[in-house]
Amino acid sequence: MKNLVDYCFGVEVGFDTNARKNRTGDIMEKLVYKFLEEFCEENNNLQFIEQATQKRIKEFFNYDIKIDKNSRRFDFALFDRTKNKLFLMEVNYYSGGGSKLKATAGEYQYLNDFVKSQNIDFVWITDGKGWLTSLKPLEETFIHNDYVINLDMLKNGVLKEICQIQ
Repeated sequence: MKNLVDYCFGVEVGFDTNARKNRTGDIMEKLVYKFLEEFCEENNNLQFIEQATQKRIKEFFNYDIKIDKNSRRFDFALFDRTKNKLFLMEVNYYSGGGSKLKATAGEYQYLNDFVKSQNIDFVWITDGKGWLTSLKPLEETFIHNDYVINLDMLKNGVLKEICQIQ
């Protein structure tokens, strides 16, 4: 250990590693889970699952989807039973910048187009200070995709608008 500042920032105790990134991702997923849980309780025609694979979506919603790769797993799938409408969601949080944000933004543009061709809506829920250093790829994806939202938008009820609930 070199100094107290490094220790406090976690460099010496492993907080500046992938484990930290996984923890922030897990926390973000738990936050979104709570929002979805409350949203579905308020809207009985809606239900959701987490870690939504092609197989789980078929089992829970009796809805067939095509996937672009065998290991594809969406963080959440939200289903409107009355409209037979599926929303696939990816969730992430970036506390720092880097190339991962740019790669993810590009991948989610492709993923948006892929699921949209199946009449499925793709919702990317992302947040964090990391985006302050990568505004251009975020802006490009925001313009390209139908739904790129953050926690504040989620808190303020944007899902009602996305799901077209009066």
